[in-house]
Amino acid sequence: MSLSREAAADVARVLTEALPYIQRFVGKTIVVKFGGNAMVADNLTASFARDIVLMKTVGMNPVVVHGGGPQINELLGKLNIQSQFVAGMRVTDSATMDVVEMVLGGSVNKALVTLLNRSGGKAIGLTGKDGGLIRARKLRVNHRAEGMAEPELVDIGQVGEVEHIDASIIHTLVASDFIPVLAPIGFDDSGASYNINADLVAGKVAEVLQAEKLMLLTNVAGLMDKSGKVLTGLSTAQVDGLIADGTIYGGMLPKIQCALDAVKGGVTSAHIIDGRVPHAVLLEVFTDTGVGTLITNRA
Repeated sequence: MSLSREAAADVARVLTEALPYIQRFVGKTIVVKFGGNAMVADNLTASFARDIVLMKTVGMNPVVVHGGGPQINELLGKLNIQSQFVAGMRVTDSATMDVVEMVLGGSVNKALVTLLNRSGGKAIGLTGKDGGLIRARKLRVNHRAEGMAEPELVDIGQVGEVEHIDASIIHTLVASDFIPVLAPIGFDDSGASYNINADLVAGKVAEVLQAEKLMLLTNVAGLMDKSGKVLTGLSTAQVDGLIADGTIYGGMLPKIQCALDAVKGGVTSAHIIDGRVPHAVLLEVFTDTGVGTLITNRA
């Protein structure tokens, strides 16, 4: 069935708008963090996979870092392992860490790799333990319990932060036309495993790779001002100001800080985008308007 004249015009407009972006980003590395609502809705997962494969097909170099909080919660529940949270972070004992490794390094990673391959890509799944990719150190958090005058440093188990990333295996895979899919699990000198926040890993990977873009999918429309309007086209100095005046707070603060650190570390731009929108990644890369908040190092 042939397209109507109006439909054909729409297709031509979309392709024409996308062309300069394709030309600009050929050969560039784009690190995408995938998780949250977009990961558990089948239609959004499918559209994400097609977006990543299309980016690779037109000559970009996507690198995917994924989370898996909902899937971890589900398996912990089935195993009757109770979760405790401190300052919004899961306390991770050895039993919980075993589940985290099974879910992130196993079922979630392999399901995403399979979906990318079925969509026409060549994806390979890794954890940070593969090839010595992510060296970690234990993360201790400041926590003020009820009735305490001052916060205290709390050990929350096998939760880590990035100490070092050896990106040689990523470079090898990208050069061989593969799409790396990374689970945010690191290791220390003793070989112990650590669960690391996926946003943090994505930001550090983007920084080490000196990526063109860092894209963090979230479950909100983007960074919003105090009246609820989405902010975009922000400089790092403007973001620092929004943190200082309290516009950015709570759960959005770590995500924005991760994006901010990446841009200050040499990543050309960071994007906080709405993963609930189908094809959100393509809309952000290939259109004039995008679907979220853009942060750059511009003056």
